[in-house]
Amino acid sequence: MITRTEDRDGTGRRGPWASAFDRDTAMRLAATEYDRLATLLAELAPEEWSLATECPAWDVRAMAGHCVGMAQMVTSLRETARQMTSAMRATKRSGEAQIDELTGLQVREHAHLADGEVAAALRETGRAAVRGRRRVPRLLRAMTFKEDGGGEPEKWRVGFLLDTILTRDPWMHRDDISRATGRELHLTADHDGRIVADVVAEWAARHGRPFDLTLTGPAGGRWQVGEDRERLELDAVEFCRTLSGRDRGGGEPAGLLATAVPF
Repeated sequence: MITRTEDRDGTGRRGPWASAFDRDTAMRLAATEYDRLATLLAELAPEEWSLATECPAWDVRAMAGHCVGMAQMVTSLRETARQMTSAMRATKRSGEAQIDELTGLQVREHAHLADGEVAAALRETGRAAVRGRRRVPRLLRAMTFKEDGGGEPEKWRVGFLLDTILTRDPWMHRDDISRATGRELHLTADHDGRIVADVVAEWAARHGRPFDLTLTGPAGGRWQVGEDRERLELDAVEFCRTLSGRDRGGGEPAGLLATAVPF
């Protein structure tokens, strides 16, 4: 059963968000996700690289370039510093959000790759990224930083970014690319189901209300918390896309589905 994370300091404020995964599990999920995304990219036909995705201004090639660049960013502390410094300087010049400058840099730096080179680059860089994420020292992983959590400022531990967010990001983009190209998303309970279950646990902690949630598909399951529950049933991937802010063409989500979870 999922329970809400208690306040850490007794003041009504929740403590920094931390990953629920142990290091080995987190790195296994990361390695599998990089590999699955690389496999999908290797299957794309030439005409599919220019297809639009649901992320504004990004076609499939741009999204793939971002994924390669984000994986590259965590291969070493030096590379992390290079990309972050470049993004901060660009933000001062443009006034745009730092995350937009960062992802734009990643797209530009990999735009020169040929179709077949993108998948190979992600597969190689993904392996290095797992090694880089794994060797970040415990002291650094425990440090906190401020992040915009769905419009509200909150604190994250570096370990939450490394072990959770940086795997959710390529996972969601793998679905974005699958949708753009009309391909079926490869899902399994032992991989995608673990990622979805973690999203459910965080979503439950963020809203703190009773619910009866049924998620369908290979990555789904059922979760029940409390009494007088709000009942929800939908596809597991659609659930995650809704919480991420995607698929809102029909308007803002209502009830507990309005609780955002970062990806």
